[in-house]
Amino acid sequence: MPLSGWLILDKPRGLGSTQGVSAVKRVLRQGGYAKTKVGHGGTLDPLAEGVLPIALGEATKLAGRMLDASKIYEFTVQFGAETATLDTEGEVVATSDHRPTMAEIEAILPRFTGPIEQVPPAYSALKVDGQRAYDRARAGEAVELQARAVTIHSLAIRHSGEGRGDDIVQDITLAAHVSKGTYIRSLARDIASALGTCGHVTYLRRTKAGPFTEAQAISLDLLEESAKRRALENLILPLEAGLDDIPALHLDQTSAQAVRQGRVLSDMPQSSGLYLAKLGAVPVALMEITDGMAAVVRGFNLPDVAE
Repeated sequence: MPLSGWLILDKPRGLGSTQGVSAVKRVLRQGGYAKTKVGHGGTLDPLAEGVLPIALGEATKLAGRMLDASKIYEFTVQFGAETATLDTEGEVVATSDHRPTMAEIEAILPRFTGPIEQVPPAYSALKVDGQRAYDRARAGEAVELQARAVTIHSLAIRHSGEGRGDDIVQDITLAAHVSKGTYIRSLARDIASALGTCGHVTYLRRTKAGPFTEAQAISLDLLEESAKRRALENLILPLEAGLDDIPALHLDQTSAQAVRQGRVLSDMPQSSGLYLAKLGAVPVALMEITDGMAAVVRGFNLPDVAE
């Protein structure tokens, strides 16, 4: 039977998100597991590392929700040079001899906290006239992207390369809790610019994606080793781990059967909102209750424990 649930991969630097999905598919195949649908819950740049939720089986129906979730990143901004890609991969396109002080950095961060507007990097997966921005940028085109509204829930200093108070800072490591659609490379560029210099990202790690943290993340080596031992089930988090903020709606056998047939349940006493409908411990569907009527948003095809 195909597996269902979440594998939280600690993605290494240099590996793309789709390559991470391919690696999981390969490991499942080599481990002799049944063919399983695999997807990821939020792109992570190849030069970034950290938490990459991989959805298996029925959990792939929730991957889209994961894209909407907030994320936490730790990143290092090196001052004095901006690159075409805003990270270590691109060529230097601007330099500055100016370096900020720690006091100046501390004073500027509140300006980048809360709702802000940011222009995404030219080297991003956003589409411009049907083509990826990074493809156009690599072809030498001048890519103009529109500013977009994002939210920086929090922004804090982790540590710096030199600099206390009035001392000059060469680089700074920050932690940012951000809304979907936020580009950390753009945030780094804009912070450096506001400090009267330029900069680029030299280190980027995602420590949290939605409900999933780096404490739950596993390496590719551990993944491969567990698959060989046929012990992958021990690493898989249940489907509902991706829905930790959604209340449960407990169904009886008759109601569960109706929900599986896509029928609407009426006269529900619960308040309006999104619920995870369950039969015992088994997720049946994601349901929206509106004025006492519960309709299926997304059904899950999971066997009852007794089966």
